[in-house]
Amino acid sequence: MGESTIDWQRLHTTVIAEENALGFERFGHADAWALGSAMVATASGQGYPVAIAISFGEQRVFHAALAGSSATNDDWLDRKFRAVAKHNCSSWALACSIRATGSDYFTEGGYRRENVALAGGAVPLRVQGSLIGAVGVSGLAEEEDHRFVVDALRAFRG
Repeated sequence: MGESTIDWQRLHTTVIAEENALGFERFGHADAWALGSAMVATASGQGYPVAIAISFGEQRVFHAALAGSSATNDDWLDRKFRAVAKHNCSSWALACSIRATGSDYFTEGGYRRENVALAGGAVPLRVQGSLIGAVGVSGLAEEEDHRFVVDALRAFRG
């Protein structure tokens, strides 16, 4: 599907609804380890060359770099996590929103490309509705990175 045929506004609405359904009553360090470890097992089983991370605020509480990933994936994760922290939505929802409006996020918002990524792969981690951090993957196509995280969060929630 070419980008010109995608209804970005509709996709944005779908992505926001999906991520808003992924909150937790509580989520601590042990949960981050369990979720991250499950994500590593799934990614390893699929042979995905990804980096996986979970943050609480600015603290990285889980990180794994699988074969085929590189430090560049860690840079992408940092930039995707900043998108989540600044906008309280997934980096994919932000990317869809910007594509829907056709605006120049970096010029209009005064952001720098090296600080924020408009690409899928980081999803908000919310406890009782409050943003506490993010879960992210980098190494696949942006929509696949996003889908991997959403699927992992759904499976973890049971």
